[in-house]
Parts: sequence; C-alpha cells; structure tokens
Amino acid sequence: MRKKQDFAKTNRMNKQKNLRGASLMGVMSKYHRFREAGEGANINNVERFGQPVKSLFTTSKVFTLHRKTDITDDREQVVYQSWTKFPSLHDKTDITDAQGNQVAHIERKFFTLHERHFITMANGTQFEIANELLHLFKDITNIEGLGWQLRGNIVGLNFELYDEQEQIVAVIGQKMFSVHDKYCIDIYRPEYETIIVAILVTLQHMIKDRESSSSSVSVSSSSNSQ
Repeated sequence: MRKKQDFAKTNRMNKQKNLRGASLMGVMSKYHRFREAGEGANINNVERFGQPVKSLFTTSKVFTLHRKTDITDDREQVVYQSWTKFPSLHDKTDITDAQGNQVAHIERKFFTLHERHFITMANGTQFEIANELLHLFKDITNIEGLGWQLRGNIVGLNFELYDEQEQIVAVIGQKMFSVHDKYCIDIYRPEYETIIVAILVTLQHMIKDRESSSSSVSVSSSSNSQ
C-alpha cells in the first residue's frame, strides 16, 4: 500500500514539473524564436504569420582565419555558404550556393555616421542596409533600394523582415549563448530567398560589429578608470 502511495505521489510531482517546464518553454518561445532544424515552427510566428514556407539555419565557424557560415535546410544540408576575407577593412563577404555559384557580395562602408553595408546580388540587384537606430530594445534597419525594413530586438534576439507593402517576408531568431553564432530564419516569401539570405548574413556581421564595438568601449572605460 505504501509503495502505491509513493508511486502516485512521484507521478503527481513529475506531472507538475513537466507542466511547469512546458509553461516556461511556451513563454520562452513566445519571446525567443530560435529553433533547431527538425523542430516545429515557433508558436508566436505561426499565430501571427502562419506556417513558414521553409526555414533555414546558420552555423558559423569561429576558429578560422576567415569568417565562414554554413546555411542549411531542415535536413541539415548545406544550401549556402558565406566567406569573409581576412584581414578586410571593408568586411568583404561573398555568399555562394551549394554548387559554388555566386549569390551575393557584401561590403561595409567605412567611417560613416550610421553603419552601412552594400549588397550586390548575382543578378545585378543592389541595395544598402543602414542601421539608423542604435537602441537596445528596438532597432529599425532600413534596406534602401528595396524599400524593406528589418525590425528587431537585440535583447530578445528576434527580427522581422517586412517588404514595402508592410507584408512579412521572413522572421529571424538568434540562439542565446551560442559559440557558433546560430540563427534560424522562417521564410514566408520564398521568391526572395537569396535576398533574405544576404540580409541575414549582413545582420550577423552588424551584430558582431556592435558587440565588438561595445567590448572595446568597455575595455577603454575600465582602463581610464584605473
């Protein structure tokens, strides 16, 4: 009898623990939209925009001289790669597809009031990404030449890409505490896939540049205070 009571008590405790865990995961997924390949679409994205047409995932190689990023599909097959020349004053980056064909070229404009990247697609389409608002909680990044906007949240590591008609194009989520700088991107307009990939790679570089700049300021402040 005692064993049955203990077993029932253990079951109740496990159920309560699982419910708390599920609740926490639900809250987290509402605000943090990163997911791994093979996992279901983020509930917040589905509620607001519906099921994405497809999703891509990035993993960066951090222990190489060249900044290299693999962009994979749901089956973890590489569909795009990006390479950044090192050293590169202008952060010159090339994106290729799985067959090695050129997809896009990215360069950063040096010494500007706002951080600005120039993107040239393989088909000749050109546009610029300018980070106009450097706010911690809300960023609005204008994509000049397309009329699009990237609206984000550095703290929540979430970004939404809208076209000139205010229609959702893609949603980007960054993984917290990731050594390999992982992102997932839910695509709602697959006809713009290569442009979306170029914007994603540029966003990664802009966030890394901001982190490096913040670290440099912190080190400089610490040195001056001593």
